[in-house]
Amino acid sequence: MDLPLDLQERVVCSITAAIKYEIPANILLAIAEKEGGKPGQWVRNSNGTHDVGSMQFNTAYLQDLSKYGITPDHVANTGCYAYDLAAWRVRLHINNDKGDIWTKAANYHSRTPKYNAKYRADLIVRAVKWADWLEDRSLSSNTHNQ
Repeated sequence: MDLPLDLQERVVCSITAAIKYEIPANILLAIAEKEGGKPGQWVRNSNGTHDVGSMQFNTAYLQDLSKYGITPDHVANTGCYAYDLAAWRVRLHINNDKGDIWTKAANYHSRTPKYNAKYRADLIVRAVKWADWLEDRSLSSNTHNQ
């Protein structure tokens, strides 16, 4: 894989989770890049909540998931769990929210219009880059198989 070691988990887990939850891989990769989290990372927000782990899940959101036994430690750990949970959440946004796919995907960050719009604009740029990256690898692997 032509990625630095620290990005391999992000890419492999994002693609695997996107396939599992039937969402565009380039969008999940873009969200993962934009969030820029790392396993074990806790970032304090001005409202007293924290963003946790690789996909920077907000502890307020995780509090709602505690009834399912999901804890901040689960999403803070290394491995693909945080990406699976993020893909599940993005799928819910895509299937249930109003707006275009980019607005729905940006709801991962915020439903507040001004925050969503800023995140959405950057998400599109990153998702296009990841789509090209995926396409380049898909074509090159197909060429090698012929």
